[in-house]
Amino acid sequence: MSTITPQELYTWCKVPFPQLENHPQLKIPFRLCRDSNKMGALMARELADEIQSHNQRQEITRAIIPCGPACWYQPFTDLIIREKVSLKNMVIFHMDECLDWQGRELPRDHPYSFRGFMEKFFYAPVEPDLAVPLENRNWLTANNIEEIKEKIWAAPIDITYGGWGQDGHIAYNQTRRHPYNHITLDELRNSTVRVQENNLDTILALAQRTFGAAYQFVPPMSVTLGVKECLSAKKVRLFSDTGAWKQTALRVALFGPLTAEYPITLLQEHPDALITATVETATHPISLHPEWDLGILKD
Repeated sequence: MSTITPQELYTWCKVPFPQLENHPQLKIPFRLCRDSNKMGALMARELADEIQSHNQRQEITRAIIPCGPACWYQPFTDLIIREKVSLKNMVIFHMDECLDWQGRELPRDHPYSFRGFMEKFFYAPVEPDLAVPLENRNWLTANNIEEIKEKIWAAPIDITYGGWGQDGHIAYNQTRRHPYNHITLDELRNSTVRVQENNLDTILALAQRTFGAAYQFVPPMSVTLGVKECLSAKKVRLFSDTGAWKQTALRVALFGPLTAEYPITLLQEHPDALITATVETATHPISLHPEWDLGILKD
C-alpha cells in the first residue's frame, strides 16, 4: 500500500523544472543539466577528477559503477586517453547484472548484458597502459555473491555512480512488490547483495524502452548490490537523462518522505549525495498542464 497520497504527489509533480534546483523544500541536493551531452561530459570530468585526486596521493580509487546512463562512456574514455589519466589503481564494483529465468548470465551481445556493454564501451577503448587491471574489475554473477560482498566491505568505497529506475530503484534494488512478503524501510536500508526476480513494472518499463514493448525479451531476473553497499560510499552521485520513466521517482526523491515504495528516498540520509537530471527528465508533464482535472480532491 502506498504511503504517499495523490495530493502529495500532485504537489511535487507540479513544480516547474526551473524551480527545482533551489527549491526550499528539497530533501536531497539537486543539479540540472541541459541535455545528455552536457551530463555525459560532467559525469566524465567529475569521475576523472576523483581518480586523479587519489592518484596524486598514491591511493586506490574504489568505486561502484553502473551500466548507464550511456551518455558518459565515450566522454570518459576520451578524457582518460587525452589526459593520460591512469586507471591502474582503480578498483571497480559493477552495480548489477541481468540474468535469464534460471539465474544464468546472458550472452555478451544481449542488449541487457551489462558486462557485454561495459566491456565494449567502458573498458575496450582505453589503452592497456592506462586501463583498469582485469583483476580489479568485479563483475556480479549468481555464483560470486559472498566474494563480492567480502571485497566491498574490505575497505571504504570512495564513490558510487548510478541512475535510478521508474520506481526509484538504485542498482536493482526495486520496490518490493511480492503479495505475501513486504519489507520495512529498515530492511530495505540494510539490503545486501542478492539474486532476485525482477518486478513486472521493471520488465514492462525496459520492454518499452528497448524492445518496442516486447516484454518477452527482457531478462526476468537480476543480481544486484544492496542499498547498504551502494550507500556505503563516501560520495553518491546519481544521474538520469532518460526522460519520462524517471520523472515521478525524481520528484518523490526530492520532496517525499523516506519510503520503501521509492528506494531512492534513502539518499536523503546520506551526508554527501547529489542527484543530477537533464531538463527532459526534470520536466514533469503535470507541471505543464495546470488545467488537468485529476480528480484528486473528489470523494
